[in-house]
Amino acid sequence: MDMIFKALADPARRTLLDALRTRDGQNLAELTELLDMSRFGVMKHLGVLEDAGLIVTRKDGRFKYHYLNAVPLQQAIDRWIEPLLVKPAARAVLTLKSQLEGTTPMQDTMTKPDFMTQTFIRCTQDALWDALTKPDQMAAYHFACNAAKGGTAEGESVQFIRQDGSTMLTQKVTASTPKTKLEMTFEPHFSEAPSPASRMIYLIEPQGETCKLTIEHYDIPEGQEAVREGWARIAASLKSWLETGTPIKLAM
Repeated sequence: MDMIFKALADPARRTLLDALRTRDGQNLAELTELLDMSRFGVMKHLGVLEDAGLIVTRKDGRFKYHYLNAVPLQQAIDRWIEPLLVKPAARAVLTLKSQLEGTTPMQDTMTKPDFMTQTFIRCTQDALWDALTKPDQMAAYHFACNAAKGGTAEGESVQFIRQDGSTMLTQKVTASTPKTKLEMTFEPHFSEAPSPASRMIYLIEPQGETCKLTIEHYDIPEGQEAVREGWARIAASLKSWLETGTPIKLAM
């Protein structure tokens, strides 16, 4: 927590975060144009942000791309706000959540993701994999749906169901490496009009007593920018549910 607030204290670092909030996936050259300092100075600021977990990076060839990681901020907010909002009315899933996934088969040669986030969860690799692939568990920590049905084997689809019984989104598994990598489509049903689909990847890396979960989202359609906040909320709720048994059911 101290590292987060220290990282946010510097106006140059806040400028970098604002730039990534506006357009994720920028490289060092693009970010250097925003500040009146050398590339080395910008690299130092990016290093502080990465150490604090506020950004995550992805290397593609000669370039390194930077992504805003909202999960630590969401967890810091939930530390104080969640008890005030959730307990009084046992806040059941009321709102809308923009979770993401995708539509075309995914390959390792795909373009860089439009959005990327990471979190560290104190759990086993088996427990995290089950939470990402078992429909009853997926619904338990999802803050916009109270049920999920279907399957998560390759080629199968799972539907997230709202409280009124309608389908909020459909995910089809396009590739799966058990306990390590899950590639899915994201086919939203947010309104009566058809919504463009996108694609996503879960990556699991065991690290001692914790697992690092990376979420990558590709081909985010215009008008679905809220998926960034949706991912932060779903990742924070998943972490809380696996570590404490209690999800974070906060409205968007």
